[in-house]
Amino acid sequence: MLSTGLPQGAVPRLERPGPLRDRVYEALLELITTRALQPGQHLVESELANHLGVSRQPVREALQRLNTEGWVDLRPAQGAFVHEPTDEEADQLLTVRALLEAEAARLAAAHSDEDGIDALERIVHLGLAAVDDDDVAAAVALNARFHAMVMELAGNAVLAELAAQVDRRVRWYYTPVARQRGRQSWIEHEELVTAILNRDEQEATRLMREHTEHTRRSYQARPR
Repeated sequence: MLSTGLPQGAVPRLERPGPLRDRVYEALLELITTRALQPGQHLVESELANHLGVSRQPVREALQRLNTEGWVDLRPAQGAFVHEPTDEEADQLLTVRALLEAEAARLAAAHSDEDGIDALERIVHLGLAAVDDDDVAAAVALNARFHAMVMELAGNAVLAELAAQVDRRVRWYYTPVARQRGRQSWIEHEELVTAILNRDEQEATRLMREHTEHTRRSYQARPR
């Protein structure tokens, strides 16, 4: 067990071909957003490099980039630590997310087709199965897929680009409350699919707004 807290084998070693610096960045960011690396956790360059099968240089560069983007805090004479988001940071981001997602739901109700509805229903089916299996990682990933599909069905490229900028942070905040939200979250997804299927733009907007608000409140009320 590494002192960084990563279980052995949690992340496959990176293959050498390709932009290694960017791939190390992506690997570390995925570990942070899925909370394999916990907020406040000390990040030791040498151990991360060994775990990923790379030298320390691309790890150092990735940590600097993550620091610039607010995922990692570089503390003088102490090293790198996973950023601990404040409640205000989370609240602001989840509020913005609610605005984007509500508009996406409205547009999806206006523009979705049969294939899009089928795709949403398949994701809901898989999400409910993940909840039944108590597979939090799968539930979080499927939740992200569901919201990404709604955004895709909205058909607005600018809206999708803005949503993509907050997607990973939404996953970061959603992970610790995914079990708490559980089946209820997927019931809300089912209701939203029905509204989209019925092309009820007003109802789809209302349901998505309430759905994202439930997640925001769950995050605020999470155990500390």
